[in-house]
Amino acid sequence: MAEPKNRPEPVKAVAVKDAPADANNRGTTTIADQVVAKVAGLAMAEVDGVYAVGGGFSRALGAAREAFGASRNVTQGVSVEVGQKQAAIDLTLIVEYPYPIHEVAEAVRRSVLTNVENMVGLEVVEVNIDVTDVHVPGVDKEEEKKAAEAPAPAPKPEEKKTEEPRVK
Repeated sequence: MAEPKNRPEPVKAVAVKDAPADANNRGTTTIADQVVAKVAGLAMAEVDGVYAVGGGFSRALGAAREAFGASRNVTQGVSVEVGQKQAAIDLTLIVEYPYPIHEVAEAVRRSVLTNVENMVGLEVVEVNIDVTDVHVPGVDKEEEKKAAEAPAPAPKPEEKKTEEPRVK
């Protein structure tokens, strides 16, 4: 397989010792919230025991997006607040049974802290984790199938209400 002809040469990083002493005073770097959210989402997905991320509505929306060919949203279930030098991160996830929930949560917290601080350079002041469910392989699918096959409940007959006139 041939190399692409118009491929640019990789840029070589300059060693810190070769950088000017006042390099930090020569401009600003702004990191968007979605960049921090994406790094956090990718770090969370690396942890064993994380079954899914996001709440029920965001997972359903994500599944619909994927069904129409959209790429997987790695920021699903991630909310961030980014300041100049610090970030706070909130995560929503579902743990796979039989993984210990507290161990999965701590592993997710360590992974997110490490990855965001190393890749983005912001101090992570907190990582809050909301575990909304435990996925039991096989059992959850059977329950979903039964719920889908069950007939819808009959609508309740409406009672006729007699309204009193507003003006007497």
